Amino acid sequence: MSVLFYPTLVALLIVLISGPVLIPILHKMKFGQSIRQEGPKSHQAKTGTPTMGGLMIMIAIVISTCFFAKLNMEVCLALFVMLGHCFIGFLDDYIKVVLKRNLGLKAKQKLFGQIVMALIVTYVGVNYMGMKTDLWIPFSGITFDLGILYYFLVFFVLVGTTNAVNLTDGLDGLAAGTMTIAILAYALICLRFGKTDLAIFCLAVAGATIGFLWFNVHPAKVFMGDTGSLALGGALAAVAILTKTEILLAIVGFVFVIEALSVIIQVISFKTRGKRVFLMSPIHHHFELKGWSETKVVGVFWLVGLICSVAALLILKVS
Repeated sequence: MSVLFYPTLVALLIVLISGPVLIPILHKMKFGQSIRQEGPKSHQAKTGTPTMGGLMIMIAIVISTCFFAKLNMEVCLALFVMLGHCFIGFLDDYIKVVLKRNLGLKAKQKLFGQIVMALIVTYVGVNYMGMKTDLWIPFSGITFDLGILYYFLVFFVLVGTTNAVNLTDGLDGLAAGTMTIAILAYALICLRFGKTDLAIFCLAVAGATIGFLWFNVHPAKVFMGDTGSLALGGALAAVAILTKTEILLAIVGFVFVIEALSVIIQVISFKTRGKRVFLMSPIHHHFELKGWSETKVVGVFWLVGLICSVAALLILKVS
């Protein structure tokens, strides 16, 4: 089993080695992050910090996975979803940072790409991998055959997870640390189901995000950008779909869920009542404006992520 630590170690080392090379290049090319003016004032000092650091994460994951895992259909699909979302995120970052168009890709353009990926994943999984179109309900032992509606479930999981991770990427080390915890939990889930090569993919993701934290913890020297956050969200969603644990994902990724829900609640409340529920959304900014330090918010959210991941593993064990 010790060999399973190699993908993590190799991915970590690749990021640590590539960081000092890539970060100065991003600086030189002026790939700097713009900061929301209405956000916490302490964040204004982050303006110009290089973004698109997700590229070093992707390079590490691909190399480590290809070296240690058998490239079966499951692993290839996971890589496809991750790199597909990486491409969408890269285009979004490039348009915002390089072409100076603040809105980046239009929502319908992002959705089109995600629809295509959801269709491919579901079609290949069902028709070539024997993946069932059912939904497992934890504790009950019940599964519901969704039939054609399973395509919509896959799309919902992909879009929901990628955007939730993207929203979480707002504080130094928050998204990378929370993703590390969640994907390590899914490595154990994959091993539980005998999906060793998919577990290796998860461990490569964990190694890359741990390595990225070296440069991304407060004060961050580089941000992952949409290039990294959308891709990591895609990787997490893909593994949940391939292990048929879509509902369990909501527990493992509870931090991502509350980040996304806080934005939805804030928008609905403001449009219907003209009032805000939170001082600022996503919710990590609410706690900052309540007086919490950035490192305290990140630490607490990491702890919540860890507790929820352990809870999910215990649920899986007794189900």
